[in-house]
Amino acid sequence: MSSSVDGTAAGGPYPLHGGAAEQEADTVGYRGPTACAAAGITYRQLDYWARTGLVEPSVRPAYGSGTQRLYSFRDVVVLKIVKRFLDTGVALQSIRTTVQHLRERGFVGLERMTLMSDGATVYECTSPDEVVSLLQGGQGIFGIAVGVVWQDVESALSQLHGERIDTGETLVGQNPADELARRRNRAV
Repeated sequence: MSSSVDGTAAGGPYPLHGGAAEQEADTVGYRGPTACAAAGITYRQLDYWARTGLVEPSVRPAYGSGTQRLYSFRDVVVLKIVKRFLDTGVALQSIRTTVQHLRERGFVGLERMTLMSDGATVYECTSPDEVVSLLQGGQGIFGIAVGVVWQDVESALSQLHGERIDTGETLVGQNPADELARRRNRAV
């Protein structure tokens, strides 16, 4: 298993998901409350992570009072991964190092990897053999199958609202009974 300078091993046994999130990645963004709901975090966490640079919105940052951040699908997946690591007691500095590593590699193949941690170091595995090797070495004690997180976020966001990046139009999830969103779209 190869390892990067930051202690994150390179390498996921999960196939690409050709779902709606993959196709909408360049055209849809999600406001803070929607990202929070899909990732299972509080708005206070989201705000803190954005202000400290842990997970910043890649679509539109907040420019000051009155502006709203807009997160991409992949941003929301990373938010959920951070939340899962925090819930299991992984050190925040290790999480920061992992997110930085993922950012540097461009989040390519995110949905196909497994992230393993011994609580201090996070390892990226791209094959079942790497996961087994890590476990046999006695290092890994917790793993996140990013493909499963990807599907969870995709499912959650399908029930929530997105926003077209180019027009600002609110896109209603699979809940057509949302009258407020329909009214907002008519007003645009």
